[in-house]
Formats: sequence, structure tokens, C-alpha cells
Amino acid sequence: MAPKDVGGKNEDWFAQLDAELERKTQAITRDVTELNNHKMMMNKALIEDFWKIWMRFGKINVHFTMEPSYSAFAHFEEFPDSWRFKEDFNFAGVNNLQLVDRTQDQGRMGDSLKVWYYTEDSTPHLRIVFEYCEGEHYYKYSGWKRIFGQFVIFDSPLVKLDMAKLHEKIGDVVKSWYESHLRRNRDILIKHLKDNYERGETFTE
Repeated sequence: MAPKDVGGKNEDWFAQLDAELERKTQAITRDVTELNNHKMMMNKALIEDFWKIWMRFGKINVHFTMEPSYSAFAHFEEFPDSWRFKEDFNFAGVNNLQLVDRTQDQGRMGDSLKVWYYTEDSTPHLRIVFEYCEGEHYYKYSGWKRIFGQFVIFDSPLVKLDMAKLHEKIGDVVKSWYESHLRRNRDILIKHLKDNYERGETFTE
């Protein structure tokens, strides 16, 4: 026997469901578009900031690596000063940025300023940390590993992000980082981080 109310009422039910799904589609599409626009603007600004820091440290022969790589985001007329963004680079698709110190003395190798995006309670956030090697430890089953510490420099929901505050925090760390290189004393940087920033995670590599 055929179920009752097949026909018009069933079509009405699906029409209502379809309308709800369409409203949800439109709302989520707007949210994703807004998030991508925020990330695109933020990443353009941060990539340019990081590149300027990269060049400034280069003037005192301190060598960094950078992610994303300059070959990915920049066209150069004259390296490294005269450049412009590549039009086809996907700025919104960048979820992690970093500047990594390649200096081999004083345990600096791997000292890094890192940015990444994460979601908490459905809200996109941006976090900036400074990671540094605290030393090495021998583990019975895996051998010697480097121990890394982390300090949280900045953390904010993306929609409430204060760019002036973000630049203030980055500038504060970069000044101490730079001075520690000029004085050839890494402890200046580590002490500044310990005195002024919240401790983050500790991990091994």
C-alpha cells in the first residue's frame, strides 16, 4: 500500500528544507568570503612586514629563511629591495608564515617568529609566537632531540584584530632580536621574552 500524503505535502516539505539549505549556503558562502578577504589583507601586510625585517637583518649579515618563500610571492626588479607582489599568488590560502634564524652560533639556529591561523569556538583567530631552542636532551629510544620553547607574542580573533597592537608586539620582539645579534648575546632576547610574554608550548624535534 502506498504511504499516505504522497504528493503535494511531500513536495512542500522538501521545498521548505531546500529553502533552509539555500539560506545556509548563502550565509556560509558570505562567511567564507569575508574570512578569505580578512586573510588576504592580513597576509599581504604580514608578508611585506616580514620581508622588510628579512632585509633589515640582512644588512648586519644575519640570515633568515622565510615562509612563504619570496620566490612564491614576489617579482623582483632588483633583489631584494625593488619588488612587487605577484598578482596570481593566493594570499588567502596562506595559513602559516615564519621567519627563521639560520645563525649557527649561540644555539640560535631555528629561532623563529611564526604566525598561524586557527579556529576556536567557530571563530577564526590569528596567533604569533616566538619559538627558540632551549637545548638538547638524550632520549633512550630516540636519541638526541632538540627541545623548543615558545612564547605567545599576539593572539586575537581575526574580526577584532588590532593591527597597531600587532605591529607594536612584533616591533618589540624584533628590536630585542636585532640587539641580541648586534651585541652577539642571545640571552638578551631570551630574557626579554621571558620577562614580557606568556609561555607557550614546549616540544622536541
